[in-house]
Amino acid sequence: MGRVAIVTGGSRGIGQAISTALQAKDVTVVANFGGNAERAAAFTRETGIPAYQWDVGDHQACLDGVARVTAEVGPVDILVNNAGITRDATLNKMSWDMWDEVIRINLGGCFNMAKAVFQGMRDRGWGRIVNIGSINGQGGQYGQVNYAAAKSGIHGFTKALAQEGAKFGVTVNALAPGYIDTDMVAAVPEAVLEKIVARIPVGRLGRAEEIARGVAFLCSDEGGFITGSTLSINGGQHMY
Repeated sequence: MGRVAIVTGGSRGIGQAISTALQAKDVTVVANFGGNAERAAAFTRETGIPAYQWDVGDHQACLDGVARVTAEVGPVDILVNNAGITRDATLNKMSWDMWDEVIRINLGGCFNMAKAVFQGMRDRGWGRIVNIGSINGQGGQYGQVNYAAAKSGIHGFTKALAQEGAKFGVTVNALAPGYIDTDMVAAVPEAVLEKIVARIPVGRLGRAEEIARGVAFLCSDEGGFITGSTLSINGGQHMY
């Protein structure tokens, strides 16, 4: 029987590319989405990948969502924690709600979803968890203390959980994209985007498919000796 994967935020942008890349590897994929039902329905029509709605920042909703996927599709072997939002502002202008919502979804969602699948992966002796971090969680970014903190937290979360999963055949890795040509980046003002591209040594934005290929490898049998690692795909913009 083939593997079953959940990709959170899996019907748009980088998540859509990850969902279809795993599907191409004969993985049975379920895409989670948070709010845009119209886009999710179009995604399912285009790809044949079912889309299930729940809020990854809601712990019980994640437990219930994974239970439903397990009952209707099968036990979850692969989890890609991709769902994320931005609520950008400088600290002086950032409200508590802007902070809390980003931490709740971007970082809390990783805990909630991992909690829902980890025991089953351990019991079956095989699992892949890939958490989508960010170049801005590695290097910081002006006006993003919430987003940078959440994404930086993902990298620490990954290293700690990797140590818990290793002896059970469960690998846990992170992937840190740079600036990728998605709707989120398209919302950046053109003048700002030009400055961003100027700082990328390869001279262009990344493509969602380039991130998806990295995720697909980390989720494969061939990636079994990689755990607790962060794969940076950023065109050379941040190196360390």
